[in-house]
Formats: sequence, C-alpha cells, structure tokens
Amino acid sequence: MPYMALAGYYDELTDDVSYGSFADFYEQLFSLYGLRPESVIDLACGTGSMTLELAGRGYDMIAVDRSPEMLSQAAEKLGGFSPAPLLVCQPLEELDLYGTSDAAVCTLDGMNYITRDSLAAVFRRIRLFLNPGGILVFDCLSEQALREMDGQISLDEKDDVFCVWRSEYDGAERSCSYYMDIFERSGSVWRRDSEEHTEYAHSEDELRAALSAGGFSEIRFFADRRMEEPGGGDRRFFCAARKPIGTEHLENG
Repeated sequence: MPYMALAGYYDELTDDVSYGSFADFYEQLFSLYGLRPESVIDLACGTGSMTLELAGRGYDMIAVDRSPEMLSQAAEKLGGFSPAPLLVCQPLEELDLYGTSDAAVCTLDGMNYITRDSLAAVFRRIRLFLNPGGILVFDCLSEQALREMDGQISLDEKDDVFCVWRSEYDGAERSCSYYMDIFERSGSVWRRDSEEHTEYAHSEDELRAALSAGGFSEIRFFADRRMEEPGGGDRRFFCAARKPIGTEHLENG
C-alpha cells in the first residue's frame, strides 16, 4: 500500500519542494478566474504541507487523503494551527464531504494516481463539493516524463533513512510503477520496508474530456507556474471552473 512506511519520512525526503511557490501560483489562478476564495480543499494532501501553507494565508482548509499514515503526519503538523483544518481520510473516487468550498487544489501529481477510467467520476465527485464558480487546480506529470523514468534507479539518503527506488514504465498501460525499499535506522539496527506506487499518464485531450464530463468548463492548461500556454512541460498544470447546475451541456471554455 503506498505511503505507509514512506509517510514518516516524506517531508524529509522532499524538502526541496517549494510549497510557497505553488501557493503563489494558485492565487494567480484564483485572480485569473475572478475568484476570492474563503475555503479551499487540499486533495491528496499527503502530510499537509500545502494545507498548512494555504491555512497560513487565511483560507479555511479541508485536507483529504486516502492514506491514514500520511494524515497522521498532517494532524501532527497542523495540530497547533487555529482554526484547525478538517482532515478527511478518503480516496478521491469516494469523496464525500460535509459541505462545499470555493476552490480545490491537488499538488504534486496526485491526479496521476487516478486511473483513466476513474478520472471523470473523480472530477464529478469534486464538482459536487465546489460552490458555483469554484475552481479546481491540479498538476500532472506528462506521459513523456513517466516514460523517461523507465529503468531509472534513484537513491535518497538522510541521517536515519535510506530510500532506494526503481521505476518501470508499461507502454501498454501508459503507467509507471515505482518500487521503493525504505531502510529506517534505530540505533545500530536497520529495518526494511517496501512500497509500490503506480502513476498513470493522462493526455491533455483525455483530461479535457474527463473534466467536461465531470461538470467543468473554462478549462486551461499551463506548461509551468509561469502560466505559459499550452501545457507541454514535464509537470503540466490544469485549471477548470465548476459548471453551474443545469448547464452540463455547455462546451468547454
């Protein structure tokens, strides 16, 4: 199961991620869509780093992740924040919140973990919990980026953890699997855990069709956080607005 053994070391192994830069970009997109959100859903929130960043900017936050281990890390990180963000343990395919929000974000290829057959259903679930005019922002690794990972072996080493992972790309499935071995040191003893992750390639056409089928319009693609169009970088960004109720027949913006 992904993000079990890795959860306790995720922040340490990804300390080069600038969540502030992502948040700056999200706020540019809020302005682009004429939105002044009060509440934001952080989808596939992981250990809550983006949740904390946005909460610190004054947004009321709901953080959703399917991994209880990752949410446990998020709860510890967010425990001293007031008002405390709401943490919800759910897969995106079964998203079922208590109300609606003004925007939703999904950071660091969380949508790549969704199979192509499930994309439209996931977007439909997200739409249910967005206010009229609310937007969804997410990023995906491109198919080329996933393909280029085939056969790669990577190593992350910190004081008390040693992580080795190798990647295999499946051309028929257009998916990339990561096989991780995580070695944790306790005194003079090392404990080994293993995890397997799979990410799926989604083309722009597939995402556009799935977003439209899920009830979104005004769909925009960006190559990177400089808001350059069309999307074509290794990490592409997508933004779309919730269609008003009763207008699901409208064409994409």
